[in-house]
Amino acid sequence: MMNTLVVLVAALALASAAVIDFSKVKRVEELDIFWEQLDPQLQVLRPSPDERIVNGQEAQPNQFPYQALVLSFFEGDNSGLCGGTVLTPTSVLTAAHCVQIGTVAIRGTVVLGAHNRQVVESTQQRFDFATINVHPSYIASLLRNDIATVRLSAPAVFNAFVQPIDIPALSDTRTFAGMTGIISGFGRTSDETGSPASDVVMYSSNPILTNADCQAAWNSILIGAQNICLSGAGGRSVCNGDSGGPLAVRDNDRSLQVGIASFVHVNGCASGFPAGFVRVSHYLQWIADNSDVVLRN
Repeated sequence: MMNTLVVLVAALALASAAVIDFSKVKRVEELDIFWEQLDPQLQVLRPSPDERIVNGQEAQPNQFPYQALVLSFFEGDNSGLCGGTVLTPTSVLTAAHCVQIGTVAIRGTVVLGAHNRQVVESTQQRFDFATINVHPSYIASLLRNDIATVRLSAPAVFNAFVQPIDIPALSDTRTFAGMTGIISGFGRTSDETGSPASDVVMYSSNPILTNADCQAAWNSILIGAQNICLSGAGGRSVCNGDSGGPLAVRDNDRSLQVGIASFVHVNGCASGFPAGFVRVSHYLQWIADNSDVVLRN
């Protein structure tokens, strides 16, 4: 039922309008405006569970060149730290709840090529948001159609540290169930209350589930055709700060994005319950219409 859901939300960063101070990153659950938009059935979940990217490991500096860091600034001097993926030199894919909490973000920053977000590395490329495109049928209260694209203020330069990720072809009818899903991001790495987001890119992997198995694990009708789930076996999962980031598989020696991190179970990221992602193949035409991606047949 709905009370089994807790949102895999962006980490809250109370940063000034002029300077990004990543040392002050907190969780978005602390924002009143975030909870005000959720379905009333979810209000009982307001005491934050202890969540994390569990049993992950630190990535190599250019292991995930498609990984983006998305920082959105909202009204009231609030800002949310999320993940995202590089689609083209000017387009980044993320979750809708990363760029819209009540209203769409008033501005934002995308960092590409980062390994340690606390350091201004020579590999990093930073851009302002030029435009934000949130799915018109996004239902914030239920995290339905939780997908968005951001257009960058200037084209990124592709190199060993910044590369686009593939998305499924129009003709690709696979569910990806049984394949190994790879998750990455800057989310929490500790179960300790108040634990900050990770400074460096972390990653982990688990099998992708069938939607039927995911629904059975959750005992809920929440999981629909628009979702894809990753097993929580071994406590490995995405968590706070990983929202909007990728669920990828290796396909023909390339990384293929099949999901966008969206939500986890109320019992927490380390609970062993599957994590819920937006199924990318369900939104291919929308992605093409709201970016400069050229779809493959």
